[in-house]
Order: sequence, then C-alpha cells, then structure tokens
Amino acid sequence: MESSNVFTAPLNIRAPVWAWQSASELSNAPAGEFGWSLNPDRVQRFSLRSRIEKRSEPGVSRKPACILLVEDNPADAGIVREALEEHGVEGELTVLIDGEMAIQFVQDIDSQLLTSPDLIIVDLNLPRKPGREVLECIRSSVICRRAPVVILTSSDAHEDKHDAMRLGVNHFLRKPSRLSDFISLGAVFKGMIERS
Repeated sequence: MESSNVFTAPLNIRAPVWAWQSASELSNAPAGEFGWSLNPDRVQRFSLRSRIEKRSEPGVSRKPACILLVEDNPADAGIVREALEEHGVEGELTVLIDGEMAIQFVQDIDSQLLTSPDLIIVDLNLPRKPGREVLECIRSSVICRRAPVVILTSSDAHEDKHDAMRLGVNHFLRKPSRLSDFISLGAVFKGMIERS
C-alpha cells in the first residue's frame, strides 16, 4: 500500500461540471459496450478523451478503460475526470455519488456476471454508506475483488489508513489542495490501469 500525505482540497475548487456530457451523448455505441448496462437515472457516465496527441504505434492497441469513481463532490469528480484525460486515459468513467449506490452497483456486477472495472476510486466520506463499507463490498465481491482500488479522501486519520490497508487497498491518497497536484494523480491512476 502506498500513501501520500498532501493537504486536503478546499471546497471551492471549481471544475467545469456543467460542461460534462453523458456517455450516451458522446457515443452512438450500444449500451453495454464497455461491459456494463447502467440505468442513466442512477449513475453518471462520461467518455474519457485523451488530451495527449495520439501517435500510431504499429501493433499496439489499447482497450478503453472502465473506471468506477465513488465521489459525492461534483468538483472533485470533475477534477478526477480531467486528471485521467490529461494523462491519456481513454474509456468510460462511471460516477456514483453515495456509498449505498456503490454497494448496489458492485452487487449488480456480481449478480449479472459483468466485467469488473479496470480501476475503482473511492472517497471515504460518502453519504448513505461510508467508503469503508464500499471497500469491504468490493473486496468480498466475486468479480470486483481483484480490481485495483484507490482511496482518494480528505481524511488523514490513522484508523482510516489502517482499515484501508487491512482491506487491501492499492493506494491511499489524500486529496491535494493544489489543482496541479490533483491533476498529477492522473499518472497514478493511469499506471494502475496499465498494470491491471
């Protein structure tokens, strides 16, 4: 488990949340192209578009990444999306805004035998069910248990880090206070996706 001790992000970080488009607006692809059939009223889906100039590499093709983000703060969710795109991650980002919804989502993946996300990013301080319970559900899941998980939180409590380590989290990161530091986390996320 890796840990980062950076400052807590202030609540006034602005992100272009109003500019987000749902994946259905960005693509005419059939539902489930990325392995999940989602109810658009319960989740937000976004197509990730790399901001890195594409160079064609012969024989190299990357499948689009499926990333699950459990985050109730729209500004933080927007910055995570920006960080992923800034570091060349392409695919689909699914955002769930509370812990109860995230637990149900993981259970739905198990019951429908759908593909596990390539990366799961979870905040600890969530409404309805805490991130700790979401992490417990992920690690007890038949399908999602081996997915790489990042805890991205404002908490620096020793108990939270200990619980995350016990539950097999791959990274425990504090939300940075500087936007540039937050965007740089995209490199960590990309590395985890490439290793999964």
